[in-house]
Amino acid sequence: MPGENLSRDEARERAALLAVDGYDVFLDVRSAVGDGNGEPRTFRSVTTIRFRCAEPGAASFADLIAPSVTALSLNGRDLDPSEVFDGSRILLEDLAADNELIVDAQCAYSRTGEGLHRFVDPEDGEVYLYTQYEPADARRVFAGFEQPDLKAPFRFEVRAPEGWTVWSNGVGERTDGAWRFAETKPISTYITCVVAGPYHYVTDSYTRTFDDGTKLEIPLGAMCRKGLAPYFDADDVFLVTKQGLDFFHDHFDYPYPFGKYDQAFVPEYNLGAMENPGLVTFKEEFIFRGKVTQASYENRANVVLHEMAHMWFGDLVTMEWWDDLWLKESFADFMGAFSLVGATRFKNGWITFANRRKAWAYRADQLPSTHPVTADIRDLQDAKLNFDGITYAKGASVLKQLVAYVGQDAFLEGARRYFKRHAYGNTRLADLLSVLEETSGRDMAAWARSWLQQAGVNSLTPQVLLDTQGRIDELAVVQEAAESHPELRPHRVAIGLYRRTDAGALERYARAEVDVHGARTVVAELAGAAAPELVLVNDDDLTYCKIRLDETSLDTLRQHLGALTDPLARALCWSALWNMTRDALLPARDFVDLVLRFAGRESEIGVLQMLHAWAESALQHYAAPDWRETGGRLLAEGARRELYDAEPGSEHQLAWARFYARVAEDPVGLKLLRDLLDGTAAIAGLDVDQELRWAFLEPLAAHGGADEKVLAAELARDDTASGKRHQVRCLAARPSQAVKAQAWAQVVESDALSNALVEATIAGFEQASQRELLAPYAEKYFAAIERVWTERSIQIGMDVVRGLFPALQDSPETLAATDAWLAAHEGAAPALRRLVLEARDDLARALRGQACDAAAES
Repeated sequence: MPGENLSRDEARERAALLAVDGYDVFLDVRSAVGDGNGEPRTFRSVTTIRFRCAEPGAASFADLIAPSVTALSLNGRDLDPSEVFDGSRILLEDLAADNELIVDAQCAYSRTGEGLHRFVDPEDGEVYLYTQYEPADARRVFAGFEQPDLKAPFRFEVRAPEGWTVWSNGVGERTDGAWRFAETKPISTYITCVVAGPYHYVTDSYTRTFDDGTKLEIPLGAMCRKGLAPYFDADDVFLVTKQGLDFFHDHFDYPYPFGKYDQAFVPEYNLGAMENPGLVTFKEEFIFRGKVTQASYENRANVVLHEMAHMWFGDLVTMEWWDDLWLKESFADFMGAFSLVGATRFKNGWITFANRRKAWAYRADQLPSTHPVTADIRDLQDAKLNFDGITYAKGASVLKQLVAYVGQDAFLEGARRYFKRHAYGNTRLADLLSVLEETSGRDMAAWARSWLQQAGVNSLTPQVLLDTQGRIDELAVVQEAAESHPELRPHRVAIGLYRRTDAGALERYARAEVDVHGARTVVAELAGAAAPELVLVNDDDLTYCKIRLDETSLDTLRQHLGALTDPLARALCWSALWNMTRDALLPARDFVDLVLRFAGRESEIGVLQMLHAWAESALQHYAAPDWRETGGRLLAEGARRELYDAEPGSEHQLAWARFYARVAEDPVGLKLLRDLLDGTAAIAGLDVDQELRWAFLEPLAAHGGADEKVLAAELARDDTASGKRHQVRCLAARPSQAVKAQAWAQVVESDALSNALVEATIAGFEQASQRELLAPYAEKYFAAIERVWTERSIQIGMDVVRGLFPALQDSPETLAATDAWLAAHEGAAPALRRLVLEARDDLARALRGQACDAAAES
């Protein structure tokens, strides 16, 4: 509806006019269990809002997306819903200085993870509810003023089916058949939360005594579906939670402000997690049903800490509008890694950050849709798309650079002043810069202009001149920027010089930390040093840049990458090589060769798993088409060799087994997967648990080796929500025209599937081995996407537009078809055009990479 897409100008006008004193929200979700007459669609929502108006007599509006409104009253006078409610907004005229709005509505249960999501567990028929609102879906559950700067206290009351437990942001108790919750502190609408159902719930507590003798006690809780209870390692979740609370109390000097701390792991979740104060929600895939590597536990711990950092950065102090989304997400992303390393067993968290998170940022920052960290967010559709690699990972990288620039003590003292000065309020960029100027003594304006208000990523390349004695005469760093974003930034960087020892290890023997400015910076500190075999221009990963390699350094890595002993330096070199591959500076086959020769020696399991993903992507998108078969065979042979060579029972063995399943295509490889499933073959130490069984079944299904009967039998073996998602993915992967047509219809022509099953169907539909089979869907894609965007929720629209773009039809013809759609749809929704532009850019980049790889043949 036209009114759903709230604009920044409308929000500013409403914030200037209104101030909200409080909400009382009553929800009746007893209908969630159904009455046997079909799936329940609605629940009752009654909202009372007390608010002030700066201009009595003025008009404004409240937000509500609901099928119907039963009754409306403003300041005691009844309003006719048919006259003032258009499906997304409630017109409020002739406002008084002090107002009370009461809205009694029938709101809709969600199947897309937006609003109040209803999930039926196929394992036992139990029903589970949870809410997810960011950026603006609270209005699907209760009436309100849906913008972050109209904060208010909330009191929730929920009437639920017998036997259920209900949780919300505040402490709750059940009285007179309803759950009533303590009033919250002033918070934004999008971080309110309700979770309800027969969840498995575990409790613990956290106690902290501060230097002044005051004592803080925080009740802790963690929950999941009953079907996942046997796998729920709540003790580890609580351990990381307590470590994080200690860390943030040590560094923030502001006690956790929201009372209890519950963490709910919920089904069919669109995000990794959401920072609702007092009740954080996570995707339930963070509960591991089978054996996973330590990288999975590290990732979960990072997300737990990321959401915890939001209690201060985002919940206590909130951005005024979504332009400054980075004020919470960049900080939480940085603090997640900072606290992970400082407080938990995952001491190599910065390696993962350098290798994995920054890869997300580098890709996003080179798309045509790139934007400054402080973005220009015109409306809510813009906001939804800006939860991206720039707002999270680039912003966090910039903050890491800021810490190097102003010093850690000044940075943290600035954070402490920021919390105390703006507690329960809203801020802009200038509010943060002012406290950092106070604590660091530096002029932050120029730094902020370069790093926060300009888009694009710089590349830093070493230039080394040697004297006649074979020593460094001059070492300089050359900084470059893309033509579209020509800003050259100030970088605080460490330059590392490496050479091989007598034992053959590649190790650092000299380091200088310097400020890089402009196009060329001479590093005087390294003059006279022995000639290096490798120059690493962003050693220790202090800044955000693409590392380039001089010819000597690249030659060294081609021969001796596995001899580089420092794991962070190694991760940075892998990242540099991958960026060169994406930029068509290194043939894809060369990158695959490096992975085949050196990945088996990689000690960091998270880096190894990233290398697997990059190698697969290099083969599918950047390799010349006529080399793909050869490259695929080489990858499969290498993966199989490493699988057998890995230590039995190790996480490296598991990682290679999963990778092997993704790249095995020939009859020999597929037979091994089938034999491992049947038990007619075994690899010492490899436990083929249920999750690994599904990982082996997908390639078998994609190559015609697992039909509907086989997949039905596997679902009977694993008749759970997780099993159903796996089965749906495998069913859609089968190499049949009829299968693809059915999958397409289920996703594009129907809204019957939940968000999780839409995602699974799309993942199965797109198989790199089925390019010819999928070719007819390129034309269908461009014919359908505008209608899908208009008719479906924004989350499903994003899933379809991104997931079904014909990237595997990687030809100039597909590029031309994309350009033709863009030219013919200049008036399409800007958010839709952005998604298509991003996919077009990825396709163009793939074609450039393929040309580079083809040139390597000659």
